[in-house]
Amino acid sequence: MKSVFNFGVNVREASAGLLLWIALLLLLQNGKGVVSDSNYLIGLGSYDITGPAADVNMMGYANTEQIASGVHFRLRARTFITAEPEGNRVVFVNLDACMASQIVTIKVIERLKARYGDLYTEKNVAISGIHTHAGPGGYLQYVVYIVTSLGFVRESFDVIVNGIEQSIIRAHENLRPGSIFVNKGEIVDAGVNRSPSAYLNNPAAERNKYKYDGDKEMTLLKFIDEEWGPVGSFNWFATHGTSMSRTNGLISGDNKGAAARFMEDWFDKKGDRNKHLEKFEASEIPRRVSNIIPGARETHHELLELAASFRSPSGKLATKILSVANRVRSALRQVNKPRFVSAFCQSNCGDVSPNVLGAFCTDTGLPCDFNQSTCGGKNELCYGRGPGYPDEFESTRIIGDRQFQKAVDLFSRASEQLKGKVDYRHAYLNFSNLEVTLPKQGGGSEVVKTCPAAMGFAFAAGTTDGPGAFDFKQGDDKGNAFWRLVRNLLKTPSAEQVDCQHPKPILLDTGEMKQPYDWAPSILPIQMIRIGQLVILSVPGEFTTMAGRRLRDAVKSVLTSGGTKEFNSNIHVVIAGLTNTYSQYVTTSEEYQIQRYEGASTLYGPHTLSAYIQEFKKLAKALISGTPVEPGPQPPDLLDRQISLLTPVVVDSTPIGVNFGDVSSDVPKNSTFKRGGTVTVTFWSACPRNDLMTEGTFALVEILHGKDLWDPVYDDDDFCLRFKWSRPSKLSARSHATIEWRIPESAATGVYRIRHFGASKSLFGSIRHFTGSSSAFLVT
Repeated sequence: MKSVFNFGVNVREASAGLLLWIALLLLLQNGKGVVSDSNYLIGLGSYDITGPAADVNMMGYANTEQIASGVHFRLRARTFITAEPEGNRVVFVNLDACMASQIVTIKVIERLKARYGDLYTEKNVAISGIHTHAGPGGYLQYVVYIVTSLGFVRESFDVIVNGIEQSIIRAHENLRPGSIFVNKGEIVDAGVNRSPSAYLNNPAAERNKYKYDGDKEMTLLKFIDEEWGPVGSFNWFATHGTSMSRTNGLISGDNKGAAARFMEDWFDKKGDRNKHLEKFEASEIPRRVSNIIPGARETHHELLELAASFRSPSGKLATKILSVANRVRSALRQVNKPRFVSAFCQSNCGDVSPNVLGAFCTDTGLPCDFNQSTCGGKNELCYGRGPGYPDEFESTRIIGDRQFQKAVDLFSRASEQLKGKVDYRHAYLNFSNLEVTLPKQGGGSEVVKTCPAAMGFAFAAGTTDGPGAFDFKQGDDKGNAFWRLVRNLLKTPSAEQVDCQHPKPILLDTGEMKQPYDWAPSILPIQMIRIGQLVILSVPGEFTTMAGRRLRDAVKSVLTSGGTKEFNSNIHVVIAGLTNTYSQYVTTSEEYQIQRYEGASTLYGPHTLSAYIQEFKKLAKALISGTPVEPGPQPPDLLDRQISLLTPVVVDSTPIGVNFGDVSSDVPKNSTFKRGGTVTVTFWSACPRNDLMTEGTFALVEILHGKDLWDPVYDDDDFCLRFKWSRPSKLSARSHATIEWRIPESAATGVYRIRHFGASKSLFGSIRHFTGSSSAFLVT
C-alpha cells in the first residue's frame, strides 16, 4: 500500500508539474500582452536646460525685480518618442520652463531636419512647458514677453534649444520595442480655482455636470521597455507653477519640476522593481545612487577627529568636466541602460492655483474681496497661500509631493494598454481674423471673428498668485482715463478693435503694435497627437478649467461619433497646455464677460475658445478620415531682429591674495550637525553666466569613504541643496556663492564636506574654471 500511495503521489506531482509548465508556456505565448505587448517603439530622453543663474529676469510674473540669483534645483527637457515599427511616430517634449516659445520651436525643428531629414517636423513634434515662474526669461520672440528681461537673452534661448535637441536625440537613440499603459485618477488637494467669480458666470446647467470648479484628474502614461521593463512615465494635470513666489530668485521647476525629481529618485532607488507600491514621502527624498555609508567607526570622537583633519584648502583651477563627472546624476556614471524619465506635464491650468489655502490680505489676514481680489481696494495686498505657508519652498514640496504620490499610485496600477495607430495632425491659423461659425438661439448660425491680440486693464492687476501694481483691479470692464492716455502714447486701438474685443477695455493693443517688431503672435499652431486610444491636444496657451472641458468634450464627440471603430467611449483626451508657442489665456465667452485676469489676457477676443473648438474639430475629422489638413500660414522667424539690453559679464575678481573658490565663511571648527539641520558655506565666486554648468553642478555635498575618498551624494539638482549667488553691488566684479544644505533625515552618519564649482572671466575674456571645498564636518 505504501508503494502504491507513493506512486499515486508521484503521478499527481508529475501531472501538476506538467500542468504548471503548460500554463507557463501559454502565458509566455499568449499572455505577453498582459506584461509587455511590444506594439510600439518607445524611447525616452532627458537633458539639462538650466539657464543663466544670475542677472536674468525670471519669466512668468513680469516682475522686473525678480532676477535669477542661484539654483533651487535644475531644469530639464524630458522627451518621449512613440513610433509604429513601420509607420508614424510622434515626439512629446516637456520643458521645465514657463512655456514653449515659437522661435525655440522653429529652431529645434530646423536642427532636427538637418539631423534626421523629414523624420521629425513641426507636425509630429510637440514642445510643452510646465509653467514654472522660476526660470530665466528672454527666450520668446515677441516684444511683450521679453520687456521685463530687457529684451532677448541668448543664453536662455540657446540652452533651451540645445537641451530640447539633446533630449530628443537621447530618446531617438533609446528607441526599442515596448508598450504603453494609461491610467487616470483624482488629486483633490493640489489646486484651487483662483477666479471662482468668473467660473460662476458659466451656465449653471453646465457647472452642475461637474463636482469641482477645477479639473482634478491626472492622466498618466507608463512606458515599458521589452527588455528593461519600466523606463518612464509622463502625466498631465492642471495646476499653476506658482508655488514659488514673485520674489523668489532661485531657478526652480516649481511643484511640477519637484514632482519629477521625486519620482525619478523614487524609481531609481528601487533595486527591486516589484516594490512599486511602496510609499515614500518627498520629505525623505532618496538618492538616485546608493548613499555611500562609511565603514563602522569606534566612536563619535574618532569621526570628529577625522573631520577635523580636513580643513578648507585654497580654491584651485579645474576643468569643466570635473563638475560634470562629480555630479550625482552624471551621464558618465550611467550603465548601459535607459535612465528612468518622469515628466509632470501641464494641462488646462488657466484658473488653477497651487496656493490651496486661499487668498488673504497681507495687512489684515482676512480673505480678499471675492470679485476683484483686492484688500481695501488694492490688489497688491492680496496673495494666495500655499499649504506650507509662509514657506514657499515647503509649499512647492507639498504640492509636488501630492502630484508625485498620485503618479506613483497610477503608475503602479496602470493596466490599460494603449493599442492602435500612431497619428497626428497640425495646422497654423491666423487668430487675428479667424471666422467662426456659431449656432444661434432658435436655429440657424452666425459668423463671427476673432480679433487682433489685445490685453485688458485687468491683465495689469495680476492674480492672487502674483498681484500687479498701481490701481489696476481684476474684474475691470471699464478702464480709466489716465491709463488710456498712457496707452495711447504707444498705440490707440481702432474703433473696430475696441468693438471686437468688447467688453474688454484695451490696455495694450499688442496685436497691432509692430515696432521694433511684433509685440504679440497672430499665427498660432494647433496640433493633435494620437497614440492608440490616447489623444493629446497641443494648445498654445492657458485654457481655463471650463474652456478645457468644452474643448475636450467637443473633440471626443467628433472622435466617438465619426462612424469608425477606431475610437470608443474609452478614449482618453488630454490637453497639453502652453505647447509649441505661447499666446496667454483662453476663457469661455461667459468668463470673458467678467474680465478677471484670465479674461483680460484672452488675447483674441470673446470668440477665442469657439475658434479653437471649431478648428480642433476639423483636425479630429481629418484624423478619423485619414485625410491631410491645410498647413496654414507660417509664423514669422524674428530671431535676427531681436534686441538685447542685458549687459554681458565684463570681468570677475577677488580681493588680493584670495583665489576663486576660497571659502569666505566656513563651517565652525570641529562642528557636528544633526539631521534636519542646515549647513551653510560661502565661497568667493564668479558670475554663473560664465558657464551654466549644463549637465554639471555648481554645488556638491560629498561624504568621506575610508580615509581619503570623497564620494558625491547631493548636488544642485537636489531639493535639499540650494546654490545662492550674490554680489555686493550691481556693478561689482566680486561675488559670493552661498551653499545651503538642509540635511535630510535619510542622510547617512559620516564625515561630509561641501564643494563649489564655477568659472571666472578675465578682463581679456578668457574663462577659467575653478573649484573649492569647505572644511569637513560630522553629520549624526
